Amino acid sequence: MNSFKTGNNGLRFSGVNLGIVCPMANERPTAVEFVNAVMQQCGGFKSVMFFAVFDNACKDGTIDLLKEQQNKLPELKVIWAPEDRCVVDAYVRGYKEALSAGCDWILEIDASFSHQPSQIPQFFDKMADGYDCVFGSRFCKGGKFSEAPWSRYFISYAGSIFTNVLLGTKLKDMTSGFEMFTRNALQRVLDKGIQSRGHFFQTEIKAYCRNMRIIDVPIHYRAPSQNVNTSVIIDAFKNLFRLFRKRIAGNL
Repeated sequence: MNSFKTGNNGLRFSGVNLGIVCPMANERPTAVEFVNAVMQQCGGFKSVMFFAVFDNACKDGTIDLLKEQQNKLPELKVIWAPEDRCVVDAYVRGYKEALSAGCDWILEIDASFSHQPSQIPQFFDKMADGYDCVFGSRFCKGGKFSEAPWSRYFISYAGSIFTNVLLGTKLKDMTSGFEMFTRNALQRVLDKGIQSRGHFFQTEIKAYCRNMRIIDVPIHYRAPSQNVNTSVIIDAFKNLFRLFRKRIAGNL
């Protein structure tokens, strides 16, 4: 049993192995604080493993810092993935590590406090109600999107509406990366094959989950980046219409 506080969980999750997937890069000022803040929300589980995934994008020694922390915190697993070619590879590597470790529930969260660890318990509560996937939403009632220009907000908001129309999905936020899955749901997503090489992969995942039991919960997202790269937008449109064609053919 993990040593972190149980909080309000009691024995509700005592039979569940929890995995936390968090790709990291240059997070040195906040890395240890963030890991600890996340783990403080994860008491009451049979086991907890935090998978911090690093690749060659890390230039500031964050990986060395967390390797030192790993000696103090056995729940922390530092994954070195130099073969990664893009951010999607880092997430997929984390998913596979969590599944291989036997995790029953897998939580995905961004580092640097762009996602708030204090909002994690609501994901657990919904999973305990029997949902296959729980998706964080900046646009549902109670959600918030801050520290970002209007253009970034507009792209995410309008993109979610457009995607719902084309793919028949119904989530209010189709681009958020704060989410949770059962192992069966996540394995089904991986079996489908994530083809996007940009941040649209979060939308692709949600499209693959559209016939599962899913729900969204409000989150506060602090945007760490002010820019949306043109290549990201091109990748999004290319893969959106690919998925639309799959939906029309009945293969989504």
